[in-house]
Amino acid sequence: MKKSLKYSSIAICLMAALSACQDNKSTTVQPESMNAQASKQLTAQDAEKFLADVEKETIALNLEGARAAWINANFITDDTDSLAAEANQKSTEAGVRFAMEAAKFDDVKVSADQRRKLNILKQSLVMPAPQDPAKSAELAQIGSELNSMYGKGTYTNKAGKKLSLGDMTSTMATSRNYDELLELWEGWRQVSPPMKSSFVRQSELANEGAKGLGYDDLGVMWRSNYDMSPNEFATELDRLWGQVKPLYDDLHCYVRSELGKKYGEDKVPQDQPIPAHLLGNMWAQSWGNIYDLVAPQDADPGYDVTKQLAKHGYDEMQMVKGAENFFTSLGFAPLPETFWKRSLFTKPADRDVVCHASAWDLDAKDDIRIKMCIQKTGEDFNVIHHELGHNFYQRAYQNQPVYYQGSANDGFHEAIGDTIALSVTPKYLKEIGLIDAIPDESKDIGLLLKMALDKVAFIPFGLLVDQWRWKVYSGEVTPENYNTAWWELREKYQGVGAPVERATDAFDPGAKYHVPGGVPYSRYFLAHIQQFEFHKALCDISGNTDPIHRCSIYNSKEAGKALNTVLEMGSSQPWQEAYKVLTGSEQMDATAILDYFAPLHTWLKDKNKGKQCGF
Repeated sequence: MKKSLKYSSIAICLMAALSACQDNKSTTVQPESMNAQASKQLTAQDAEKFLADVEKETIALNLEGARAAWINANFITDDTDSLAAEANQKSTEAGVRFAMEAAKFDDVKVSADQRRKLNILKQSLVMPAPQDPAKSAELAQIGSELNSMYGKGTYTNKAGKKLSLGDMTSTMATSRNYDELLELWEGWRQVSPPMKSSFVRQSELANEGAKGLGYDDLGVMWRSNYDMSPNEFATELDRLWGQVKPLYDDLHCYVRSELGKKYGEDKVPQDQPIPAHLLGNMWAQSWGNIYDLVAPQDADPGYDVTKQLAKHGYDEMQMVKGAENFFTSLGFAPLPETFWKRSLFTKPADRDVVCHASAWDLDAKDDIRIKMCIQKTGEDFNVIHHELGHNFYQRAYQNQPVYYQGSANDGFHEAIGDTIALSVTPKYLKEIGLIDAIPDESKDIGLLLKMALDKVAFIPFGLLVDQWRWKVYSGEVTPENYNTAWWELREKYQGVGAPVERATDAFDPGAKYHVPGGVPYSRYFLAHIQQFEFHKALCDISGNTDPIHRCSIYNSKEAGKALNTVLEMGSSQPWQEAYKVLTGSEQMDATAILDYFAPLHTWLKDKNKGKQCGF
């Protein structure tokens, strides 16, 4: 499940969903410093005045925008749509202006702190607009059109029924009919070809905007946001993937074999990529929905969290209180009273709301909230722990300047939320009284396989989406080769292929929201790497002696202290500094994933003996 979070940083994401981060921008007021200094040589003193002016304006914009977005998400009407759009437009205009003005200080000698803040301003724009007003307006219009085309996309099936993406996604998760899955897979990809020309133009304009800010192209600009050179960042992602690949390869081999048994090896050849429509997900990005097809025998852990919640009388509020107790056990202060008064926990009976789970920080102080239509299920119990991870992060960095009120890099926020969820283990469930006994280790394989189908299977997809866009933005991949290059990367990294021959003028990348939505994707790859390293580090700090996949940091004040130190830093230091506080190293290390899934990997290797693996 994808969750949302709110950043209050100058990156000005008033409401940054995992699927889309809208760049904030502001009103038409020019920072005083820039008007006064336009005609003379800029200095570090001018930079300080400019940054102070921007900070004041940003604080006001963030509060206005967050309130408008909250009301819109909780009271969906034409009027609240309009109010939220107006607030977003103001923040969008401000973000463009701030970035352009910040670029004027590129050759000015300033302090390290000033340079960091100026760079954050420049890099806060995901789709930087050219300085030409007509082109800027055109880019904004294209973004709106692409979002609308995707959001309104439907497919009318052979039976004449009009299906939304939600309808098709649900069927893809549960159907085991090869032909039905293929029809839906092809059907959704009819939505994206009309987007192609707009995407091409969007890329041209955003590239022009990025060059206006001093970057070679938009991909270079995106890769410059990680406290290392763009080339170093790309190399680092490939290095991390290389660490995970042996585990992924064995998971892929096992899953392909089981799918061959289900559908026949004529449909799932054992020496070819897996057909993309058979993995339980419209984009084959996570495979957890086909767990029933590949689950080992006797994998049932012996308990069902959903049933245990009912048995112990948990209602929605008690589920949230239970998750809060996890954090207070680590030494964090309880959530403020306003959290309980202002959050949305259940779907109202009298109005439409956005039910997608999200964590909000409205004032960069104590007004933190979650918005969920909580279902009394084990899955939502996990999600609540994840969302509160965002809230406690947001509160921890509230004393930082507004520029630094965000995560150390854009993968950290999701990684922290998922790190907390990794501690929702059978050991933790027993400690809080939800289950009576911890299953023995023979039951771990099923739990680990189910998690690997979601988390390990996602990693190469998380890498390749931006790999493709970087090639597009650099000009290495041209429009006539969009689709060919896309499937080359899908096969290279995922070992997943199109189930039918695709036309060269198709636009299959556009079937994934983040591409027409203009949302960078590397953050999701990073989050999937970082969460396991954070979990391992915190378990070590807590004095854990269990296998890492059985560890929970619940009740560890030592782990809580280390975690809080990192959270309080926000984005004030290079992410490597935050990493070092927690892990002792400034370099990411994906071997923590191998440690976590070690029992499963041994099991997979045994199951794959005598099989032809690879793709």
